[in-house]
Amino acid sequence: MIYNYGRPQVSNFLIANALFWAEEYHADAIRMDAVASMLYLDYGKNEGEWIPNIYGGHDNLEAVEFLKHLNSIFKGRKDGALLIAEESTAWPMITGDVKDNGLGFDYKWNMGWMNDFTKYLKTDPYFRNYNYGELTFSMLYAYSEDFILVFSHDEVVHGKALMLCKMPGETYEEKANNLRTAYGFMYGHPGKKLLFMGQEFGQVSEWNENVELPWDILQYPVHKTTQDYVKALNKLYRTQPALYEKDFEPEGFRWINCSDSANNIVSFVRMTDKPEETLLFICNFAPVEHEEFRVGVPFHGKYKEILNSDDVKFGGSGKGNPRVKTSKDIEWDEREESILIDLPPMATVIFSCTPVEAPKKKAAAGKKPGAEKTVSAEKGSAEKTASAETKKSAAAGKKKPVAEKAVTAEKKKPDAGKGMAVEKKKTTVKKAAAAPEEKAAAEETKEV
Repeated sequence: MIYNYGRPQVSNFLIANALFWAEEYHADAIRMDAVASMLYLDYGKNEGEWIPNIYGGHDNLEAVEFLKHLNSIFKGRKDGALLIAEESTAWPMITGDVKDNGLGFDYKWNMGWMNDFTKYLKTDPYFRNYNYGELTFSMLYAYSEDFILVFSHDEVVHGKALMLCKMPGETYEEKANNLRTAYGFMYGHPGKKLLFMGQEFGQVSEWNENVELPWDILQYPVHKTTQDYVKALNKLYRTQPALYEKDFEPEGFRWINCSDSANNIVSFVRMTDKPEETLLFICNFAPVEHEEFRVGVPFHGKYKEILNSDDVKFGGSGKGNPRVKTSKDIEWDEREESILIDLPPMATVIFSCTPVEAPKKKAAAGKKPGAEKTVSAEKGSAEKTASAETKKSAAAGKKKPVAEKAVTAEKKKPDAGKGMAVEKKKTTVKKAAAAPEEKAAAEETKEV
């Protein structure tokens, strides 16, 4: 039914209904269905079946003003009750402030994420690499509105199969492994969370409003462990500010690796203004274990596994990382440091991140201690050689004047004396030549 939102009595009637649910039934939130049908005059109508607005467009201006008025009054009560819009188009500022010409809703149903993610989950892991974009696309528009991530009643009725039954696998245990991985990714993804009743313990029969939930199936381990896992996720959500404090700010999320389609693995961090509150998520959407999986980390520090969907108490195989990991100076995933972990098959693993001051490097960048010693030794040897050569030169310099005096004296002697000097010189040469022979003969006699 389409209302005439321009009539005051119609507008007042609808607003009174919303207030009645909040005040008399203490509803925590009201979700308005099919908001798009209110916003567009031509929604679901053929040409000629609708009348344009005063500007010739298809926007329902009366409905826009009604929604602004409703949200202003509802928020004025200040008791925490929420108004959520299920809106399937790209109408801008659904959750924007009314003062800024927004509609004023608290949250918008993230139908795009829900449809893409469930499509990815229903795909056999062997073929998921071809649908990897369905897993990461939502971050391109995650901050355009204040979104709430939902697995709603729309996904578990009219023969669509419940969340556990959507998962690939031959047994309920295999399906549950897949579902726990999905829930872990959901809690790490920016945005508020909503899980329809019964999906927290893996209901298998289609939801029926005429009967209560099948609580009796909790006697079976696969359902009880799934419920325990969701409890652990809720506890983590309440105790870790990184999971909610910056849900709608880009500074609260950062991909580590969103391109490993071959292995069906994504990794990212959730952050606050305090580095010690950072959380590292690694999600493996394939039933393959990676015993030595290296992942980049945001800073040097210690990384402790605080939740693992493959834990035995949640129905998993028990693979994991019981010891704290200290990051190494090994560049990975375009990060300066990384850690080496055991990544379980079909699992979401969450690490707390504690910054630690990086050790100071002893040697200067680009130089090794051994090289410095070699250079120093070569330098010392060169200095000694230069010193020895300097001493020899100095000694030679001192002897030179004596030789010059001898030559000068010879020049002053008469010619007869000159001949005697020549004879003396020849005798000296003969003695010098004979010296090696005499030395050799002495050595032979010594050996005998």
